[in-house]
Amino acid sequence: MELFTNQVLAGIATGAIYACMALAVVMIYQAIDHLNFAQGEMAMFSTFISWQLMQWGVPYWAAFVITLAFSFVAGIAIERILFKPLAKAPVLTNVAGFIALYAIINSSAGLLWDFTIKQYPTPFGSSPFLGSQLISTHQAGMIGVTVLLLLGLYFFFQYTRIGLAMRAAASVPESARLVGINTSWMIALGWGMATAIGSIAGMLIAPVVFLEPNMMGGVLIYGFAAAVLGGLTSPFGAVVGGFLVGVFENLAGTYIPGVGNELKLPIALALIISVLVVKPAGLFGRHIVKRV
Repeated sequence: MELFTNQVLAGIATGAIYACMALAVVMIYQAIDHLNFAQGEMAMFSTFISWQLMQWGVPYWAAFVITLAFSFVAGIAIERILFKPLAKAPVLTNVAGFIALYAIINSSAGLLWDFTIKQYPTPFGSSPFLGSQLISTHQAGMIGVTVLLLLGLYFFFQYTRIGLAMRAAASVPESARLVGINTSWMIALGWGMATAIGSIAGMLIAPVVFLEPNMMGGVLIYGFAAAVLGGLTSPFGAVVGGFLVGVFENLAGTYIPGVGNELKLPIALALIISVLVVKPAGLFGRHIVKRV
């Protein structure tokens, strides 16, 4: 029973990271109807920025805030420069743009910081949380930061004018334009927020997986699995999907013979395929009906 509880709590901790990544994926998907294949690399690059700031002597939380601001501005710039001109381009053109962005960011990080593994500090420590061996203080911190982030986003989208305008621009862009909402800039703000959220995931997971240019590859796949499971049209579903995927992969690696750590990633890919076959809209997603 103690092993089961340990795996569930550890799954919730890693699921918090998947939830952040899935939320970033869903926000961009709702804005432009495409999956951002470079989301993980954007988060990785932001994490390197925070690491570099700390190498220069900037305190952790100051580097954290500066990185969030940098990520927000960078996300808006990427949308304005690269993807706004591709708004009406064919799907494959957008996919090519995402792949190019992935390669550029990954190569740039390798050029600037090389591909050697680096230690990334945690502000929470790694001792047992509240004296319990079931969860570490860093895992508890990951959960706490994610919960605070999700609560902040909930109030932002429910009770602020900009948040409501962003929701309207994503759900009913034609009607939003008629009431005077600048949907183009709402999409850009969505990109900025999604990039900042992804950077939080990168900075929280870096002490666990270590810092290097390819660190977010597996995390992004889990984020995709979480987004598909919860529903690509549902931010709440993406969050729930992230926690479910985190718990499921931990339990599968522990209790299914022959799986272990090596086959956890194929399980996420199998989960994506299974959900798409059985329930394409996801657990909380809505079916999109278009008038022809």
